[in-house]
Amino acid sequence: MRKIIKRYLHNYIVSDLKRKMVFIAGPRQVGKTTLALSIGEETFKEFSYLNWDNIEDRRIIKQGSWPANTKLIILDELHKYSKWKSFIKGEFDKNKNRFSFLITGSARLDIYRKSGDSLMGRYYLYRLHPFSLAELAQTQNNIKPFEELQFSEIKKSHQKIFERLYKFGGFPEPFISQDEKTLRRFHNEYPSRLIYEDIRSIELVRDLSSMEILSEILPTKIGAPLSINSLREDLEVNHKTVSLWLDILERFYYIFRITPFHTNIIRSIKKERKVYLWDWSILEDKGQKIENMVASHLLKLCHFLYDYYGYKAHLYYFRNAYGQELDFIITINKKPWFAVEVKSQSTKIPKHILTFKEKIKIPYIYIVTQQNTDIIQHNVRIINIVKFLNGLI
Repeated sequence: MRKIIKRYLHNYIVSDLKRKMVFIAGPRQVGKTTLALSIGEETFKEFSYLNWDNIEDRRIIKQGSWPANTKLIILDELHKYSKWKSFIKGEFDKNKNRFSFLITGSARLDIYRKSGDSLMGRYYLYRLHPFSLAELAQTQNNIKPFEELQFSEIKKSHQKIFERLYKFGGFPEPFISQDEKTLRRFHNEYPSRLIYEDIRSIELVRDLSSMEILSEILPTKIGAPLSINSLREDLEVNHKTVSLWLDILERFYYIFRITPFHTNIIRSIKKERKVYLWDWSILEDKGQKIENMVASHLLKLCHFLYDYYGYKAHLYYFRNAYGQELDFIITINKKPWFAVEVKSQSTKIPKHILTFKEKIKIPYIYIVTQQNTDIIQHNVRIINIVKFLNGLI
């Protein structure tokens, strides 16, 4: 697996660069710059890479003096320029028929996009995710909303990829290294650098050390409705502060939360959102780790369908008034497409899942298990986790 891995967004970004600017957002160290450079090297005969952190590059950027023979201009960390939005708007409007612009950086690109900016209509934004099984296996799945997922047979290589993803996570550095020391260092450094470098530079957080403690607590809360009151008591801060910190950690791609799916047809009650990590490798509990891994793969599918195809795909969970749950539901325009229940070894279908399928009208339900099985019972597919993940993005 030490060969160069072509990222799943590569061809889609190349296609969109013909029409507009492209922004690549996502977690720190997920491979945004590497992806941009690979697009320049493989697709464009001439390209320029300029990083705002480099003094000479910064001078070139501010002057807008682009090499005449370049075809693609890659601007990295441009968001650190206080006037970056008005700057890139002007440069794109003047040069869009001559150059393609690819902008990479931290999660801040996504943050600024949501604030109502003058760049609207001039760019496409992609959220780059960590490696997934199908991406690493180079499996090309033709996924269409409201159609049943298609699965290929499991190969030995797929099982090996799964085991590496389970242990090292999907972030390129620890995954490619396959080294436990590198993994431990990555776990130790990542939250601190995220909070004290990325978050500190843009958010007004007075107590960064307490936010760091929160980042250490959250891995113990995976897969269960998250009680802000409980966190508030642990951290000895008010409810509003904890809510703000969670929002910030989510915006900067440390965590993601999923909300309960609501329907008027079956009794349901509003519950707290569930929390998951972008890097599941830090989790120690096997059940939580597997569930988080599946959640991450499903979120990657939703973001891809939204960012490239424009489908309003969302990831939810379901819990009724009696405490019965369905781990994940993916919807398109708030209409259920398919649901996923994660089980360790069981191949039995809980009765409440069949009730949910009928009452909520879920076209497809997959019970994902670690057992080597692929069967259909009561129109519910019980499928091995490796085979299932390989059927996604």
